[in-house]
Amino acid sequence: MVDPQLIAPVLDFLPCRTPQAWIDRARDPANLPLLLTDHMICELKAAQTAMLLIRKYVADKRGAEALLAWLEPYEAFTFRDGPEPDFVALHRRIGKSEMPHTDDPWGRALIDSMVLLIKEELHHFWQVREVMLAREIPYVKVSASRYARGLLKGLRTWEPATLVDKLICGAYIEARSCERFAALAPYLDDDLGKFYLSLLRSEARHYQDYLALARLIAPQDIDARVRDFGELEAQLILDPDDEFRFHSGVPL
Repeated sequence: MVDPQLIAPVLDFLPCRTPQAWIDRARDPANLPLLLTDHMICELKAAQTAMLLIRKYVADKRGAEALLAWLEPYEAFTFRDGPEPDFVALHRRIGKSEMPHTDDPWGRALIDSMVLLIKEELHHFWQVREVMLAREIPYVKVSASRYARGLLKGLRTWEPATLVDKLICGAYIEARSCERFAALAPYLDDDLGKFYLSLLRSEARHYQDYLALARLIAPQDIDARVRDFGELEAQLILDPDDEFRFHSGVPL
């Protein structure tokens, strides 16, 4: 059962709920392999997004190389037909000791939030992979949805506005993931439903972390900018979509 206190702030933040037509498509057992595959890839992309923020705005060369080394085995398997690594062993290697250090308070906040997010998203990645293996669902590459790409079209092109917009986009992506886990869980079998509900707490915190970082770095109030991206996000969720993915719009 979804914790109302956990999901209520997410629902208040998002401009719309997931349409029932998407839930109906997602609950169809025939679409489960595609749903899980895209979900797994989305977890890796979330980790990549956090890594890129650290590398671009905080990391020195050594820290950047350490971040690349963390994700390389996951990326090789997912995008380049590489061998399937021991994901549990890889997860144990991730630690803050390898991260870049800074005396800047905002940079420190970014590192702390994003390193935790990377660890959690990669953990979720191999959890989804374990679900797929248990159900004998092979990994097959799928194309990305229009969702993240559509949000990023709204980015401003000068700093720190670009950074603020990236953080707001990150907040919406994480919040939508959380909302869809909660919306879909009641329609799934018990094991998968419990797994999706187990992801809610971290996903709910992730969107709040992104917003907090945006407010810290922005030179002025960001509420209007958040609303702008909310309108764009709602359009991507409510418009007809010819692809079915974890973040896709209303299925045609």
